[in-house]
Amino acid sequence: MAAPTLDEAMKRLEVALGLLEASISRRLDADTRRGGLETELQLMQDDRARLAVELDGALTRLHRFEAATDDVSRRVRHAIGAVETVLAQAGQLVTEEG
Repeated sequence: MAAPTLDEAMKRLEVALGLLEASISRRLDADTRRGGLETELQLMQDDRARLAVELDGALTRLHRFEAATDDVSRRVRHAIGAVETVLAQAGQLVTEEG
């Protein structure tokens, strides 16, 4: 087997450099994608935290609304009872007078 010529060695070097450049390019692309994914993950975590705070606020408002609704319902029932009592007493007065 004959010793490689300078031209052959240069061609092999060019091929090796091309492979190295392609490998570096793939690595840089992968790092860029990874960085993009990490950024996207961070944004999603931030959104999740914000949504959790908003949900807590909404639940607090819902509980307040339910308490107010219960209070209004109790007052309405009390008012209905009072009106029924007054009407019943008025009916008895009319019956007693009549």
